[in-house]
Amino acid sequence: MKTINQKSALVLSKLILIAVLFFTTTQISAQADSSLGTLKQINAGLLNVGYTEAGPVNGNVVILLHGWPYDIHSYNEVVPVLVAKGYRVITPYLRGFGTTRFLSDATFRNGQQAALASDIIALMDALKIKKATIGGFDWGARTAVVMAALWPERLNGLVSVSGYLVVNLEANLKPLSPQAELGWWYQYYFATERGKTGYSQNTYEFNKLIWKIASPLWNFDKATYDQTAQSFNNPDHVAIVIHNYRWRQSLEGGESKYDALEKRLAERPAITVPTITIGSDFDGAFADGKAYANKFTGKYEHRILKGIGHNVPQEDPKSFAQAIIDVAK
Repeated sequence: MKTINQKSALVLSKLILIAVLFFTTTQISAQADSSLGTLKQINAGLLNVGYTEAGPVNGNVVILLHGWPYDIHSYNEVVPVLVAKGYRVITPYLRGFGTTRFLSDATFRNGQQAALASDIIALMDALKIKKATIGGFDWGARTAVVMAALWPERLNGLVSVSGYLVVNLEANLKPLSPQAELGWWYQYYFATERGKTGYSQNTYEFNKLIWKIASPLWNFDKATYDQTAQSFNNPDHVAIVIHNYRWRQSLEGGESKYDALEKRLAERPAITVPTITIGSDFDGAFADGKAYANKFTGKYEHRILKGIGHNVPQEDPKSFAQAIIDVAK
């Protein structure tokens, strides 16, 4: 028979557990802006994926993919525009960001392009989404283009900032002009153990610097940056980022299970799905899209945004949303 003290301790422990669960749920929900919809979690492939969902459940699906060092909040002002048009909008955290977690501690923290694209296909399968319009920038654009190249039957349309971003490892071994190489300084920094340690210790300031360099005319405030910076607290963030860039330079290998996919991507396959590419100031001489226009063999259009940096959906949400709407027609 429990004593009064034992009963009180049991009740207290239950109250503490309820409070912890409530606090945790509140904290997770607070990480996503309400304009993105409801933050949810689902097991998909290797991950428990954090994603937001907004719009009618029977609407045509749009999946928006963020890049590095960004997160789903790049789409804060894009999602409401699409929802108003009747789209069901899914905005997932990529592996290594936000509330997305690996299901197993034993899984290799892989940042290669085929792995990230496979994650989104797995998410579509878990959500029972047969086809979607995919839009993205930076890592998100690369992931979207890889999906279009490997699984065109899963896409209704594609919006890609900076165009055809499929990584070719052999081509990446060839040096660029000194000016072009200067732009990739952080990739060389990440190639070193000093860089890995430095990024781990200074993630917040490092990524804030990247924002400023990539979008010099965008006067974002601290609150805007801090909203995204929460996503870098993911326990796998540093490992995924470092592997992504080391893999691109052939300094670290990927996983053999993706070899067949990477072999197909190395052949630089054409994109056949309806596509709109976007060039911005970040792309410099390549903003006109001529360097990759021949890689898109289906219905295709290229748009140029002047005075806009790399984070196109957050810097010019109306133009990005319109591209989604136009390509999805």
